[in-house]
Amino acid sequence: MVELYREVEAAILCPDPAAKCAATGRIHEAWRAGELALDPAAPILAIDDPGRPARPELVDPRRLERRSSATAEGRIRLLHAFAHIEFSAINIALDAVYRFRRLPRRYVDDWLGVARDEAKHFRLLADELERRGSRYGAYSAHAGLWDMVCRTRGSALERMALVPRVLEARGLDVTPGMIAKFRQAGDTAAAELLEIIYRDEIGHVRVGSHWFRHFCDQRGVDPETTFRDLVATYVDGRLRGPFNWPARLAAGFDAAELEALEQGN
Repeated sequence: MVELYREVEAAILCPDPAAKCAATGRIHEAWRAGELALDPAAPILAIDDPGRPARPELVDPRRLERRSSATAEGRIRLLHAFAHIEFSAINIALDAVYRFRRLPRRYVDDWLGVARDEAKHFRLLADELERRGSRYGAYSAHAGLWDMVCRTRGSALERMALVPRVLEARGLDVTPGMIAKFRQAGDTAAAELLEIIYRDEIGHVRVGSHWFRHFCDQRGVDPETTFRDLVATYVDGRLRGPFNWPARLAAGFDAAELEALEQGN
């Protein structure tokens, strides 16, 4: 029988976006069908740099050009930025499966499901870029998301706190505004794509919230205090607002937690 972790490792290291998406879908289907064995003792690579195409060039975020929804070119650049986030998110979800082992089956179910969704999002965005005469890789991007993956690879609790509940949750705050800007520009196609992604991402952050609390319970630590401490350690103690309360509440945050975050505590 084919082994899950070796298949996931190959998908993470795959540099071709279309092949990575296809492999992610196959792994998800095979896992659900009971066709993949589990060998928790299989070697775990560090993977400082997951498989990716030669383009886009990865640069410091400060070198990225400003992108405006007011022009067709600006909207293409924005869609490209979203496509890069979703491509990175495929690797992030797969790494959550690959790196943290001997966990309940639901953990694998959840994160393979997230990876499948991220692959779907990437394909939608890549197809839309092609429809507009562009392509994924046409513009520069940054590796900020994967940097946090590397920093948290020693702790599943820290990974669940800082990737889904910090970096990905930020998307819940800003995406509705981007959808509104696309609609104001008359770009219904882009707005509808982002609405699909936004709805799915609420569920993805909720997965992170569930497993963060699971690991806190295992360690016997308070989730709210632990989350604030990790924010203080990793992101200088304060998350950028304003926060999208309805989306964050649906994604597993609670009101007291959001109030504390808004106060910078």
